Amino acid sequence: MNEAATPESDRIEGAPHPRETLQLIGQQAAETGFLTAMKGGRLHHGWLLTGPRGIGKATLAWRIARYLLALPEAALPGLLDESPLLHETLDVSPDNPVARRILAGSEPRLFVLRRAWDSERKRLRTSISVDDVRRLKSFFHLSAADGGRRVAIVDSADEMNTSAANALLKMLEEPPAGVILLLVSHQPSGLLPTIRSRCRQLHLAPLSASDMAQAMAAAGIEKSGSAALAALAGGSVGAAIRLKNLDGLHAYAAIVALFSTLPRLDRPQALKLAESVSGRGQEPRFDLLTMLMDMFLARLARSGVMGPPELEAAPGEAALMARLSPDAVAARCWADLHQGLGARSRHGKAVNIDPAALLLDMILKIDESASQLAKRLESSS
Repeated sequence: MNEAATPESDRIEGAPHPRETLQLIGQQAAETGFLTAMKGGRLHHGWLLTGPRGIGKATLAWRIARYLLALPEAALPGLLDESPLLHETLDVSPDNPVARRILAGSEPRLFVLRRAWDSERKRLRTSISVDDVRRLKSFFHLSAADGGRRVAIVDSADEMNTSAANALLKMLEEPPAGVILLLVSHQPSGLLPTIRSRCRQLHLAPLSASDMAQAMAAAGIEKSGSAALAALAGGSVGAAIRLKNLDGLHAYAAIVALFSTLPRLDRPQALKLAESVSGRGQEPRFDLLTMLMDMFLARLARSGVMGPPELEAAPGEAALMARLSPDAVAARCWADLHQGLGARSRHGKAVNIDPAALLLDMILKIDESASQLAKRLESSS
């Protein structure tokens, strides 16, 4: 079946799918790490691609898959360091038959494991299930008859439920011959430790300012407002695209305005913001606001260590962060809350807690932390 026939959980609206993106910006170190391992005859069967969301992990996974499947079988582990068939980059000509089949979603030696489309409910499923992993296992058995190298991309491994994770672990423990598994993970700490231990890790870093500008230009983001988008996205071009599509800068300004009332939270304003995600069809706004809350807390934590951001993502942001996070103690408090609320949000979504109630709970937790920090500052002055 053509990969583009149904909505894809690994596609960012308004941006090319990772399989369509031939150029990867700003992640040369990760590419070099993979190629160095190959040339040294250390082509591990499991690779874990980690780093923040939207910085190119999926694009790298598709580049690796395209490269491995286009590479002649004569380039085998043990001979790779001497093989003239290897290159200095993962580039593959778009005219290569493998590249064409991958773009069309018809490459028989590639399997993509991701959240499936629920045809009855007309929406993407909330997790990768054990049945999805079983289909991957069946694919390996069926394709083994053709011989040759096979590749599977798991995007993202964070979205596997417990049964799916255990099923994939068995495959990592006893990998089929000739199979390479590429796992994309935004939060590897949430994966089973045994999955992490059975994979070789490639860590990707947030993009630098210059790489970010290049990537945003390639994504078609206009220069007007791009500096604020880049600042808020924190080196993630994927986040910048999402923010642009959903008018994220305007929503972030509303969040900054609300938290400017801390530690005496404007309750009516908080309720209004929470109620904006209530009702059918508001899932994208809920996802946007929870993402922005996450960004706000991360920036707040950094502010206590590195000082307020030089480039504001919303009016009054720098002054607010200087007040709420004036030192390393406050930074630690906000960092802990950032981690805790992230886990709380993911759990709430998984068990279908009312979005408005979940968002309001997050706001109140932030208010509580601001009040505690204010009392500490008063007592120490």
